Amino acid sequence: MKVNAALILRRGLIATALLLLAGCGKNELYQQESYVFGTRVQISIYGLDEAVAAKHAGAVLSELDRLHKKLHAWQPSEITRLNNAIKNGETITADVELIEMLNAAKKYAQQSDQLFNPAVGGLVTLWGFHRDTFAPVTPDAQSLAILLAAQPSLNDLTIDGASISSSNPAVEIDLGGFAKGWALDHSAKYLRQQRVLNALINIGGNVLALGKKDQEPWTVGLQHPRQPEAMATIALKNGESIGTSGDYQRYFMLNGKRYSHLIDPRTGQPAQGVQAVSVIAPPSYNAGAISDVATKPMLIGGVNTSWKYAQRFGLEDVLLINEQGDAFISPSMQARIKWLKKPTHLYRLR
Repeated sequence: MKVNAALILRRGLIATALLLLAGCGKNELYQQESYVFGTRVQISIYGLDEAVAAKHAGAVLSELDRLHKKLHAWQPSEITRLNNAIKNGETITADVELIEMLNAAKKYAQQSDQLFNPAVGGLVTLWGFHRDTFAPVTPDAQSLAILLAAQPSLNDLTIDGASISSSNPAVEIDLGGFAKGWALDHSAKYLRQQRVLNALINIGGNVLALGKKDQEPWTVGLQHPRQPEAMATIALKNGESIGTSGDYQRYFMLNGKRYSHLIDPRTGQPAQGVQAVSVIAPPSYNAGAISDVATKPMLIGGVNTSWKYAQRFGLEDVLLINEQGDAFISPSMQARIKWLKKPTHLYRLR
C-alpha cells in the first residue's frame, strides 16, 4: 500500500512552475504566491508599478484565503456548519455568497446529469479523502450501499431566502469540484474593477487570463498525467480560463490499482478510464467555474460522452487522456496546442 502525498505536492508545484512567462522585462512582471485551497496559488500582473501590483495581488490572495476557510470540507467552516445542520435535520441561515454558490452548483449539477454532484461529500469521506493526510482505505461495503441508496443531491436542498435546509440527511456538501473555478471568477472580477487589465491567476493549474503579457498572450503548461513534466503548452486569450481534472492530483495506490478522489456518484467508486481532462472556457463572467466544473462529468463519464458534456457547457477546446495514455482532442484544441511530449496515439474528439 502506498499513498503518493509527496508526489501530489511535487506535481502541484511543477504544474504551477509550468507557467511560461519568458520574454518580458523583469521590471514589468510582478508575481506573488501563496498556498490556498490545498494547492499553490500564483498571481502574475504585468505592466503596473510594483507597489500597485503588490497591493492588488495581495488583495486577491487574501480573498482566496478567506474563501478557502469558508468552504473547507472537513475543517470547521461554513460548509461543515451547513453539513452538521443537514445531518441533524436543522435549518440554518447562510450569507448571500454561499447561497449564490449553491444555486450555481445546483445548475451545473443538472447540466452534468449529476456526474458533478457536490452533495456526495459523504462518499469522499468514506474513501478517506476528507483528511489533510489520507491513507489507502476502501469503504465498508454496507456504509457505501446505504449512502448510494439515499441518492443525495443538491436538489434535496431547500433554499428560502437566507435559510437552507434539506429533506435528505445524507446530503454532505463538498464544493471542491467548483470552488477553485468560482474563486478564479471572483478574483478576475476584482482585478477588472481595479483596472488591472493584464494578469494571470493560477490556482493549482486552474488558470484564468486577463489581457496579455507585454504584446504576447499568457502561455501555460499542461501537466503530463503520469510524468512530472509538461506535455504541452497553450496560449490563452483575454478572459479565457483553462481547467484540468486528473486522477493524479489526490489519489492512493492499493494492490497496484489507482484510486483518485474523483468519485462516480452512480457507483460510489473512484472514476476509472480517464487520466485527465483539460478544457478551455471562452470569456464570460463564469469562465473559471465552467472550466472547473465541466471537466468532472467528462472525466467520470469517459470518452464516449465527453463531447456531449463539452457542448452542454459551451466548450470547443477539449483534451482528454484515457487510461492507456491515448489523447482525444477536439479540432479547435488541436489547432492551439503545442506538444512537448506528444502521445503515441492521437484521436479526434467530436
